[in-house]
Amino acid sequence: MNARIASPAPIDLSPDAITRSARTVIATEAAAVHALEPRIGTDFVEACRLILACKGRVVVSGMGKSGHVARKIAATLASTGTPAFFVHPGEASHGDLGMILPQDVVLALSYSGETDELLFILPVIKRQGIPLIAITGKPGSSLASQADVHLDGSISSEACPLGLAPTTSTTVALVLGDALAIALLEARGFTSDDFARSHPAGALGRRLLLRISDVMHSGDDVPRVSPDSGITAALVEMTRKHLGMTAVVDADQRLLGVFTDGDLRRALDDEGVDLRGATVAELMTRGPKTIGADKLAAEAAQLMEKHQIHALLVVDDEQRVVGALNIHDLLRARVV
Repeated sequence: MNARIASPAPIDLSPDAITRSARTVIATEAAAVHALEPRIGTDFVEACRLILACKGRVVVSGMGKSGHVARKIAATLASTGTPAFFVHPGEASHGDLGMILPQDVVLALSYSGETDELLFILPVIKRQGIPLIAITGKPGSSLASQADVHLDGSISSEACPLGLAPTTSTTVALVLGDALAIALLEARGFTSDDFARSHPAGALGRRLLLRISDVMHSGDDVPRVSPDSGITAALVEMTRKHLGMTAVVDADQRLLGVFTDGDLRRALDDEGVDLRGATVAELMTRGPKTIGADKLAAEAAQLMEKHQIHALLVVDDEQRVVGALNIHDLLRARVV
């Protein structure tokens, strides 16, 4: 009698089934992260102390999915003030162990704590007296027992319904890595300027590093007129310099006011104003918003947004006009 082949279970693609599955994963992983919080104690503090005392770098290692998490942890550490890099444990036994020096600290990830490739290189690490921090889900495992510090990343269950794909376990390991990185960041007094120096090419780096002096117009490119100039002269200056405004300055280049497109429109609406005979001083805006050349370009963007203006004059400590910029300059610099 032929054995009957079981038919595959029907696939449920209903919206309810899909959203239910996703919410279950999120709830499972959130519960595991929440359960992690009470475990942060003396072992975590000792791990931080080992890394802070390290004269070299943190070498992060792991296989498979733990390896992917290890790479991310290494990158996060490196970008937040803790020099770190990833070493593949399989490659380590074929020459890459030479990258690990006695002044380093090793951070090894393995949920089972029995990953052969990691256990194979442990004797070499221990022989050199290199401190070992392990993140595992098995406190009684070989890796945990050989570590100087063990961080418990155990979970009650994976979010995978088959209990096979590393999901919850990798999330917990990643959270532990982030917790280490941020605790170390705060202990080092790492600042936003320090962070920007590690990210000079990104949008964040531009926002944190780019100064007004880097984007402003200066010298002859700054529109400026004297207070007794006529409206025609002011409009010619505004047109030539393409900033939609002009500074009004005294003989020492000190700022008296600003004349903008808006001031012109208001004057046109005022029937009592004789535009042919009026001077810029009569129509300019006094006490305009200004900024210093050493300020961040991002601060100029915030100032423009707050006061709903499109251009700023740059002044020194004695209120002399040294530059000008508008929103288009910030857009070109990709600050906004």
